[in-house]
Amino acid sequence: MPIRSHAAATATDAALRRALLRWYGRHRRPLPWRATRDPYRVWLSEVMLQQTRIATVTPYYHAFLRRFPTLEALARARDADVLEAWAGLGYYRRARSLHAAARWVVREHGGRVPDEPASFARLPGVGRYTTGAVLSIAYGRPLPALDGNAARVLSRLEALPASVRVPAGARRLWERAAALVPARRPGDWNQALMELGATVCTPRAPGCAACPLRRACRAHALGCVDRFPPAPARHAGERVRQAHALITRRGRVLMARREGPLLAGLWEPPGVEVRRGRPETALRRRLAELGLRVRLVPANASVRHTITHRRIEAEVWRGELSGPTPRSARLRWVAPREPGVALTALARKVAGMPRVH
Repeated sequence: MPIRSHAAATATDAALRRALLRWYGRHRRPLPWRATRDPYRVWLSEVMLQQTRIATVTPYYHAFLRRFPTLEALARARDADVLEAWAGLGYYRRARSLHAAARWVVREHGGRVPDEPASFARLPGVGRYTTGAVLSIAYGRPLPALDGNAARVLSRLEALPASVRVPAGARRLWERAAALVPARRPGDWNQALMELGATVCTPRAPGCAACPLRRACRAHALGCVDRFPPAPARHAGERVRQAHALITRRGRVLMARREGPLLAGLWEPPGVEVRRGRPETALRRRLAELGLRVRLVPANASVRHTITHRRIEAEVWRGELSGPTPRSARLRWVAPREPGVALTALARKVAGMPRVH
């Protein structure tokens, strides 16, 4: 393929920007976070949208802002209140990081979200994507924001066999994204690139006929759009065995607060990770640690759940209390569908098993 001159490449890039921004002006979806340049609200939307669909995020976004309308309000909140407002959205580490970052901004920056990339990038939970997205949209900083949708567009546009999930591929895609981001309207450009990937240049059955960049797309010209980006090799996840006690009373389920490095502060039926030995023995030991006297009956059922690289198989036992529930901050009775309780996804699966009464 002939090498383009610098002038030709610059002219081509300028034409790409004009075409995509014109398309974005006509076809962008009216999402609530696009009606503001408030850095807190833009930041909140970007955190919520990580690995989560827009339809799921939208009601949470409105509800979270009703409860914490400003960064200062979020910084003043208790950890438990923030987790409850996030309950059901999943990936709770995002909520903890945003909460910690809000406190940092109030303490170190007088409550103003920093517009310097180096300062913003030092905040808890903030990476290169979040830095580029928030600062380009809220402050007009000419920074790239490369998510999976934008990466797919660039890979196809250049017929570049690079995946954002592979370090070498990610570097090439970030370089191209940085070269394309314009000095004017960088926030609109980044959103346009992501919007095109989300609605037209989709992973399967892309709508090439409706694409404003079709004539410049090398993968389309080669007739192999579906080959880009290449699928990264899959790695086998870690298999994890657990045992949980499903203890019910008048439509409520007894939940225990999780402790430790994973999902700390969230709630799920009392349980234990089983590394060796009989699951029932490990579970009885855990229940005793919580001060619970329980008669266990096998439910002859298990629940499967996957968290990133962990493939969990949880054996479920039905439990009947043979004594009072201890007064403890680590235990609470929860209606399975009760709003505002930060349950793990596994807890919702276990609690949703038949015959909860």
